[in-house]
Amino acid sequence: MNPVVLQAENITKKFPGVIALQNVSFNLRAGEIHGLCGENGAGKSTLIKLLSGICPYGSYDGKFFVHGQLAKFRSLAGGQGAGIVVI
Repeated sequence: MNPVVLQAENITKKFPGVIALQNVSFNLRAGEIHGLCGENGAGKSTLIKLLSGICPYGSYDGKFFVHGQLAKFRSLAGGQGAGIVVI
């Protein structure tokens, strides 16, 4: 089995009056391909913004790990440095 390259643990993101993501957890392994699907307002863009560093570490609850290391991205540059790019 391929190693886990990205792990999310209990990710929760709240905006005033809205819980955009609640306790989201998943693992992505090397060589896998995934799609992120859902209705409008399901939290797809929010999750991508957290992963990439657009929404900085500390603005959400939970943890991301990249290659087993805690990811504390505070900007797009942090995510890009770890190989996470948003197009």
